[in-house]
Amino acid sequence: MKSFNLLLVASAALLSFGAQAATADEIMTKSGCMACHAKDKKLVGPSFKDIAAKYKGQNVSAKLMEKVRKGGSGVFGPIPMAPNPPEKINDADLKVAVESILKS
Repeated sequence: MKSFNLLLVASAALLSFGAQAATADEIMTKSGCMACHAKDKKLVGPSFKDIAAKYKGQNVSAKLMEKVRKGGSGVFGPIPMAPNPPEKINDADLKVAVESILKS
């Protein structure tokens, strides 16, 4: 029985090592961000590079996460950004995405 339990623990450990966290690019593609935004050029919305430049040196991760959740317009022009609820992008993935954008 002990060897069976050890085998189960070892199998679970191997499976967890094989599961890698998604990259920011994968998260933003899966969540639909890339439909309106690009890294270095304006599409429907501003580029990630422009967003990073606007907020450079500011501690705005929480503020931008809230803006993504609620949507809005006016900061980068009149075209509104739709709200993005947790069903579309969870909090952990949203944090990864926003932090990646701010490093652009």
